Amino acid sequence: MLKGKRILLAVTGSIAAYKSAMLIRLFIKEGAEVRVIMTEMAKNFITPLTMATLSKNPILVDFYNPENGDWNSHVSLGLWADLYLIAPASANTLSKMAGGIADNLLLTTYLSAKCPVAVAPAMDLDMYRHPATQASLSLLRERGVHVIEPASGELASGLDGKGRMEEPEEILHQVDELFERKATLAGRKVIITAGPTREPIDPVRFISNYSSGKMGYSLAESFAGRGADVVLVSGPVSLNPGNPRIRRINVETAVQMKDAVISNVDNADIAVLCAAVADYAPETVASSKIKRKQSDMTLNLVPNPDIAAELGKIKKKGMITVGFALETDNELENARQKLKRKNLDAIVLNSLKDEGAGFAHDTNRVTIISSCGDVVEGVLKRKEEVASDIVDYVEKLLLCSRD
Repeated sequence: MLKGKRILLAVTGSIAAYKSAMLIRLFIKEGAEVRVIMTEMAKNFITPLTMATLSKNPILVDFYNPENGDWNSHVSLGLWADLYLIAPASANTLSKMAGGIADNLLLTTYLSAKCPVAVAPAMDLDMYRHPATQASLSLLRERGVHVIEPASGELASGLDGKGRMEEPEEILHQVDELFERKATLAGRKVIITAGPTREPIDPVRFISNYSSGKMGYSLAESFAGRGADVVLVSGPVSLNPGNPRIRRINVETAVQMKDAVISNVDNADIAVLCAAVADYAPETVASSKIKRKQSDMTLNLVPNPDIAAELGKIKKKGMITVGFALETDNELENARQKLKRKNLDAIVLNSLKDEGAGFAHDTNRVTIISSCGDVVEGVLKRKEEVASDIVDYVEKLLLCSRD
C-alpha cells in the first residue's frame, strides 16, 4: 500500500526517537518516499545526520536555513505529503496541536496539512493518563487525527505501564490500513444528520435534548476519511468538522433539518440519520417572551416530520439508509419495528441502560441491525471507533446492494 506514497515523518523529543529511524527504513522498504521534520529537542535523542542518511533527504528543523536563507515552507510540506505522521509525539506537542499553537515547523505544518494526520504518543504513564493529555488526544481524534495507541511495558523512568511508543512494525501496519481504507468510498456522496434540534416556544425558550453531536460528527469524519463527499446537516452543537470533504449545513428545527436532507438527497449513495430530532414542536410560537403567571400553563405540541420515514419513501434503488434508535425498553423489538416502518437498510441501536453510552459521552456501545436480519453487537468504544465500525458495515451493505 505504501509504494509511491509520500510520508512526512515528524520526530519530537523522546527517548523513543530511535524507533523513528527504524520506521524510515520500513517505509522506504515498502516503496514510500520519506521526509523528516525534527524539533530542537528531538536532536538530543537522535542525530539529524542519521535521519538524513536513512531518508535520503535533508532534515527540516527551522522555518528557514540560517546559512543560505532557504525557506522551509510548512504549506508546501503539508501539500506534498500523503500522510503526516508524528512519531514519537510528546505530551507537549500533542497539547500544542490541540491548542492550535504554532511555534515550530512541526506545528505550523500540522495546521497546514491537507493530508491525513497520525500521531504515535510516547511518554511516561502518568503523563499519558493525565487528564490534560487525554483531553488533547480526545480533541485531536474529534478533528480526524488518527491516534496510534501506545503500548504497555517498561518505560524510560523505570516504571511499568502504558506510554511506550508502539513498535515500528505495528505503526507500519496501521499506516498501511490508513491508506487501504482511505479511498474506499471515493466518489460516493453521503448525507449525515447530527446533533439535536431546537423547537422554539418563544424568542428565548425551546424544546431540545441532550445530544452533543459527537457520534454524527465522528461518522462524518470517518466517511470523509475514506474519500466520500459528506453533507453534514447539523443541529446546534459546539463541534466543527476538520475534513475539507465535509460540507456542513447548520439548522435549528426538525423542519429545517428535513428540508436540508431532502434538498440534498439527489445523487446521494448513503444517508445516515444520526441526529436526535425532536418528535414534537409547539403548535404556536410566541412572538415575545411568555411571562410567568401564577396559574398553570398548557403547551400544545404537534408532531414533527419523520425525516427517516420520508426519506424511506423517496430513496432511489441502491441507496443505503441507516437510522439510529435510542431506546430504554424493549430495545431490540422497538428498533426492528422502526427499521421496517421507515424502510431503512440498517439501524444502529443505543440503550441508555449501557453505562458510558448515549448522550454527551465520548464512548458508545451500539448494536447494528440490518433489514436482512443481521444483528451485530458491539462493545463500549470511543465514538470515533464506533463510527469506523458503522462505516465498515455500510461498505458491506454497498457491496451487497451491488451484487
